[in-house]
Amino acid sequence: MPDAAAATVWVVDDDRAVRFVLATALREAGYEVTAFDAARAVLDALAVKPPPHLLFTDVRMPGDDGLVLLDAIKARHPQLPVIVMSAYTDIASTAGAFRGGAHEFLSKPFDLDAAVALAMQVLAPAQARARADDDVAARPVDAPPAEDALVGDTPAMQALFRAIGRLAQAPLGVLVTGETGTGKELVARALHRESPRARKPFVALNTAAIPAELLESELFGHEAGAFTGAARRHIGRFEQADGGTLFLDEIGDMPLPLQTRLLRVLAENEFFRVGGRELIRVDVRVIAATHQDLNTLVADGRFRADLLHRLDVVRLQLPPLRERREDIGRLAERFLRAAALKFDAPPKRLAPAALQRLMAHRWPGNVRELENLCWRLAALAPGDVVGVADLDGAFVPSALAPGAGSPMPARADDWETALSVWAQRRLGEGCTDLHAEARARFDRALFEAALAHTDGHRSEAAARLGLGRNAITRRLGPGRRPRARE
Repeated sequence: MPDAAAATVWVVDDDRAVRFVLATALREAGYEVTAFDAARAVLDALAVKPPPHLLFTDVRMPGDDGLVLLDAIKARHPQLPVIVMSAYTDIASTAGAFRGGAHEFLSKPFDLDAAVALAMQVLAPAQARARADDDVAARPVDAPPAEDALVGDTPAMQALFRAIGRLAQAPLGVLVTGETGTGKELVARALHRESPRARKPFVALNTAAIPAELLESELFGHEAGAFTGAARRHIGRFEQADGGTLFLDEIGDMPLPLQTRLLRVLAENEFFRVGGRELIRVDVRVIAATHQDLNTLVADGRFRADLLHRLDVVRLQLPPLRERREDIGRLAERFLRAAALKFDAPPKRLAPAALQRLMAHRWPGNVRELENLCWRLAALAPGDVVGVADLDGAFVPSALAPGAGSPMPARADDWETALSVWAQRRLGEGCTDLHAEARARFDRALFEAALAHTDGHRSEAAARLGLGRNAITRRLGPGRRPRARE
């Protein structure tokens, strides 16, 4: 295999700073690097020079964007590995990149060491095979889809978008897991929309919403007279989704006898309607979803292990909203804008204090709860700017912490979020000695928790905290006398 010095890498980005730092890092790794500021310059160079071993390209650039460049490169040099870079990591961008033949999608801002490591990983096999030109035309990129309802800039969501972009092209079963309200159906729709099945039907069925005695007919259909009330033939969801995608939500609630029949359909792609004798063959990609732990259901005998293996070829785990709080502002803005369009009114915006309040809420209903809240605010908040007082009337009471209606942290160990919100509020009030105030309150809370745990014994409490025996007395004062142990 040639060494790194023999490998050529081209970097395409209209941002001079990105071009410089990435090209410099790659040169320091021993590669021969050429930088370009536009797609047209790359195509002109390819007309007179041999192609590089690897190409990095940005997506959004003046003139032809990076996906157009990717399309043109793959038409001329289908074996050339291309790494697509973008600060806009959404499903449309990632799926478009992978659909066009990108080797990898790199989200900006990225770590330079990681980018160089990726180049090394790509070039090892790339340098082992000869560069070859091919006249096979690349597959045309479909028109960009409508704005995706999945939104997120956090690392967890960007990883999810990349996974969707890859899996959309693969004819594999996918199991989508996550808490209620995290957007599992949106993931399924994105997988369908970005797949070769996009022009065929997407059919969704919540198996928990259909009575058990009707679920078989709903899935597979029935013939006229198959049972009492079956006056005419009914086409089931599998037939409706032929050639496309069937999304089975809350798969963990499916009755065991029906799980057996579903397993056969997944294995053979054929079935009989209820009461029918005609063998029906279908071509359906099944995406299942659940908020339950299917492994636990299998252990309890409530879910078939072989069906789980059939469905769980690839698993996508959706993070709860409390673990991606940085996305709350963008999500709320989106929902408020959608509500404004529906109401034919100017969109409302959140005051900074209101956004902090949302950031501190525990969101037991996840994104769905936030969406419902934003629609209530769009309808009920009197002004164009939503303040904290507007939230007090819009939050569902059961979702609030007890007491004064303050939102609780998401988990017992999520006190950092509450601390951050409190610190921002105190800074906004003009506090100039916040660290000392916070430290005093932190120590008191910690010491009182340790005293409660040790039944008031200060020496033991200090020892459990890793402090000297008199530390609690010095910091809290004499206080109450320790109670004797019973």
